Amino acid sequence: MPMDPSEIERLIEARFPDARIDVQDLAGDGDHYAVRVESQAFKGKSRVQQHQMIYDALGGRMGGVLHALALTTVTPPD
Repeated sequence: MPMDPSEIERLIEARFPDARIDVQDLAGDGDHYAVRVESQAFKGKSRVQQHQMIYDALGGRMGGVLHALALTTVTPPD
């Protein structure tokens, strides 16, 4: 069952209320997305830690409902 882009955004926003989120469906199939997340929560974290934070926010959907995710995380400029 495909995952709706608004659901991805809702899950991330619930964990990172300050986030600016852009979700793009790469293949039109609801399984392959590119997501860009900008949040102060990433400040001082490594890229790996930032991505783990997003995977945690998605609640285990990666590899199941959500097949592929091209993830970009950024900290807003001060």
